[in-house]
Order: sequence, then structure tokens, then C-alpha cells
Amino acid sequence: MNPIGKPIYQVDAFTSEAFRGNPAAVVLLDAPAPESWMQQLAMENNLAETAYLLAEGDGYGLRWFTPEIEVDLCGHATLASAHVLWETAKLSRDTQARFYTKSGLLTADYEEGWITLNFPVTPPHPVAVPPGLLEALGAEATSLHKSRFDYLVEVESEAIVRNMNPDFRLLKSLPVRGVIVTAKAETGEFDFISRFFAPGAGIEEDPATGSTHCCLTPFWAERLGKTEMNAYQASKRGGVLRVRLIFSFR
Repeated sequence: MNPIGKPIYQVDAFTSEAFRGNPAAVVLLDAPAPESWMQQLAMENNLAETAYLLAEGDGYGLRWFTPEIEVDLCGHATLASAHVLWETAKLSRDTQARFYTKSGLLTADYEEGWITLNFPVTPPHPVAVPPGLLEALGAEATSLHKSRFDYLVEVESEAIVRNMNPDFRLLKSLPVRGVIVTAKAETGEFDFISRFFAPGAGIEEDPATGSTHCCLTPFWAERLGKTEMNAYQASKRGGVLRVRLIFSFR
């Protein structure tokens, strides 16, 4: 139990197997908690993110903390939060989970055994190569882009992504949340693969990352000419995501 007597739930997200995907901690609060306490608990949990939920209107306020900082957008801990709400009967599975966050309203729906998250795209834009980036990765870039949060480095092959052993000290010096490395998949099962390194946020490598796919989805949709894709995050634990790009005109 945590210091305010509430249970901490741990959920492996973006996987159907135990000890795969990305583990997140979820805490259901009865009242607002001090930021310092939330940060300390996230540090003690020592997972990529700890999510804090507090009932708010027709949904829940949701905040995410790594062991070192609060972040503005996190996919796997949002998925884990929705799962906990449904599994603990706080919500019925036919009720949409609604989350009020620093990135606006996010929603989750339970659909035929899958959880569908509705997240904002963070489209990447071409940028010049910053000093130290490619040296830190030990690879050449086919293209280099930057999203709201991260650098996006496209490399020539799936093997380069899978075998990359970056210099985390150099990566930590970059003025971004993290670095996404990606390539077109070389098997029929997936359309693209990626890895995500975020030592500046206290996570050397994130196992499976929802927020990076807000950037990867529009990037690969343009290159592959399709709006529905299967993605694999090639960390040691691995993570599988189905992504769909939805255009909204307002």
C-alpha cells in the first residue's frame, strides 16, 4: 500500500503476455495529492511511468510521472489506467474512459478484446542534425525529424534498429524528451518498427511507448500510403500496437 492507504496497480501494457510490453503503475486517488509525493512514489516504483487518477466531472484527471519528471503525454500508462478502471468496476466495459490531461481530453474504449486510445497526433518536421545525435546512436540517418517531444531518426534497416546500442550519456545531453529510431519492417507481420530512448526523462529505453506512435503514425502513413498499420517496438520486452490515423477537419 502507498502512504495514503490506496493500492498500487501494475499493468503490462501493449502486450497479451506477462512480463512483456511496458509496465505502468496506476494509483486511484480520492483527493488531490502533492506533486512532491507523486514524484517520490514514481521514483520508488521505478517504472517508466506511474499514473495518478482522480475523478473529475464525467471522467478522471490523469497525470503521469517518470522516476524523474512529470510528462505531458503517455500512452501505455493511459491504456493501463483504462484497464484498471474497467477491471475494478469503476467503469463498465461499455463505458468510455475519459481522461483530462496536460495534452487535453484523451479517451479509451474497449472493443473486441482491444483497448482503443484516441490520442492527438504530434507530426514530425524535418530538422538539421544536432551535434552529438548520430554519434550517440552510432548509426547514419536516412532522414531526421523532430516532433513536439522527440527527435525521430529513420535508419536504413530493421536490423540497425534492433542492434542499436546507444551512448546514453550523449543522448541525455540533447534538448528533447527522447529519441525515436525507426525503420520499415522487413516481415509481413508489421509495417514498421521502432525503439525509444529517453535518458533525459529518467528512462534509458522505454519498452513500448504510446506517445511516440502519435509521431510515428503520420510519419509512416505518408511513406507507406496507408492509414491503418501494425507496429512493433523492438525493446527487450517488446510491444505490439495497432495504429490508425484519423483526419479531423474542424
